[in-house]
Amino acid sequence: MLIFILFIVSVLVLLLTRRPRSQLHPPLPPGPKPLPFIGSIITMLQNKPTFRWIHKMMDEMGTKILCVRLGSTHVIAVSDPKIAREFLKEKDEIFSSRPDCMSGYLTSGGYLTTVLVPLKMRKTLATEFLSLSRHRWLKNKRDEEADNLVRYIYNQCEINSTVTGGVLNVRTIVQQYSSNTIRKIIFGNRYFGKGSRDGGPGEEEIEHVDSLNVNLSYLYAFCVTDYFPLLRWITDFDGHKRILSNAIHTARKHQDRLIDERIQQWKEGIRTEEDDLLDVFINLKNPTLTTDQIKAQVYEMILAAFDNPSNGIEWAIAEMINQPRIFDRAMQELDSVVGKDRLVQESDIPNLNYIKACAKEAFRLHPVAPFNLPHVATVDTTVAGYFIPKGSHVILSRIGLGRNPEVWDDPLTFNPDRHMTGGNEVVLTDNTLQMLSFSTGRRGCAGVLLGSP
Repeated sequence: MLIFILFIVSVLVLLLTRRPRSQLHPPLPPGPKPLPFIGSIITMLQNKPTFRWIHKMMDEMGTKILCVRLGSTHVIAVSDPKIAREFLKEKDEIFSSRPDCMSGYLTSGGYLTTVLVPLKMRKTLATEFLSLSRHRWLKNKRDEEADNLVRYIYNQCEINSTVTGGVLNVRTIVQQYSSNTIRKIIFGNRYFGKGSRDGGPGEEEIEHVDSLNVNLSYLYAFCVTDYFPLLRWITDFDGHKRILSNAIHTARKHQDRLIDERIQQWKEGIRTEEDDLLDVFINLKNPTLTTDQIKAQVYEMILAAFDNPSNGIEWAIAEMINQPRIFDRAMQELDSVVGKDRLVQESDIPNLNYIKACAKEAFRLHPVAPFNLPHVATVDTTVAGYFIPKGSHVILSRIGLGRNPEVWDDPLTFNPDRHMTGGNEVVLTDNTLQMLSFSTGRRGCAGVLLGSP
């Protein structure tokens, strides 16, 4: 039945989109031979998770650029920095769109945001919300969360000292800090409820973070209906829509009520001065945002801000524990730059090169996701000598770029020293795309300043 439905849908799509070609094109990138109409969709369903299947094919075929046709859509995977730069730098304008897909539509509240939709708010986001002046304006809130983190870790050590010897759950701590920080700069509060007495997350915050993680797991997750759009009206074939809808509802029920309350406070004159980013969203004049747009944009900003830093910190600490030499060197740098009489400040970070190198190495070796968010070709074009049809989904392999043996010596070894070159300051960005931390081009992360002080 599934094959029959896919066949009928594919025929309809082919008849509606087929157009005569006036000239011969270069070949498509190498990839598995697709079946008529449905492409490699059945093979994809038989080889979950899809990202491992794609990387396995790239290894077996010995290629740094792969083309997999799913339905009528060509999915182009890239693991070579030179080819990646051609996509996102030389031809950035062509590949600056995002695909129309179920997960992107639901997450963005019907395409009301920035990251998952065309570039309608990118300039406003950069100038009004994520500018250097805003970054400085919000510094006291970030400092408060840093102090709360230290207090929470101290309390946990005190509580657990007699039971576990002071052992802490690093994942819980770093996820809490990342989510607390973004909540603090948006809403002015770290908690949706009362939190825990020891400074940790309460039930509301735990539920919120768990829902965000589910949402991110299913965002652009190779859903069948993304490649056969007509099926969206017939069936939730792989259950993605139900899972996503529940996660989004759970997360937004906590934050949307705060937005409604704040908007009402401004209308009634109870609030008259801007104190956080939510106030800035509400008072934005050009363009003026509707309530739905504010809610969707706030949700997207929270999604984008909390997982990458927490993932990087967790892996960096794990690797440093496994290599005490690296841990000791990081401690020596802290003692040298900061000393033992005060806590680390944001102003110290530019001088903590080795610790930043540890974070960058974690981004390289243990990326938060196997691929970046997909880019879509707006016209037919040629990249690296291959034909890239209009509508192709281009995904850069974070794993392939960061572990490319032609770029990195001993790529599977955690070695922060590889980033300590020439005495220059270590930065977490990499516009050469030899690794993918914040991406680059029109679709590069607008929150680089917030994510890498």
